[in-house]
Amino acid sequence: MNHWLVKTEPEAYSFAQLQKDKTTLWTGVRNFQARNNLKAMAKGDEVFVYHSVSDKAVVGVATVVKTAASDPTVEPDEKGEWVCVGLKAGKAFPHAVSLETIKAHRTLKDMLLVRHSRLSVVPVGEKDAAELRRLGGL
Repeated sequence: MNHWLVKTEPEAYSFAQLQKDKTTLWTGVRNFQARNNLKAMAKGDEVFVYHSVSDKAVVGVATVVKTAASDPTVEPDEKGEWVCVGLKAGKAFPHAVSLETIKAHRTLKDMLLVRHSRLSVVPVGEKDAAELRRLGGL
């Protein structure tokens, strides 16, 4: 199993909404590197959900339930092969893990979330995933 982190603006689509919906297609990714990360996801992979902009925190986990397929939100004039994955909501973190906490942490500060902050989909290493779950209270 691999681990990933996806970013979402909570005002647009929050983790609470994902939990209410139970599953969703993770659409709208329009960056080639992030798209390649979506393509690398496999069923059963763990996905950390990060609220960007306002909260700036990892707030919960989800699971990949559908591998990369054509993104139905692609506009006809958009070029490229944009994809989406299916996610199933998991548990919310009892304690959101803030970006400030991640940046101050001795090992988490080197996560791609920090080093490549503009990417909306990034891989997360096994040790970092375990530490995020611990800090989040799972």
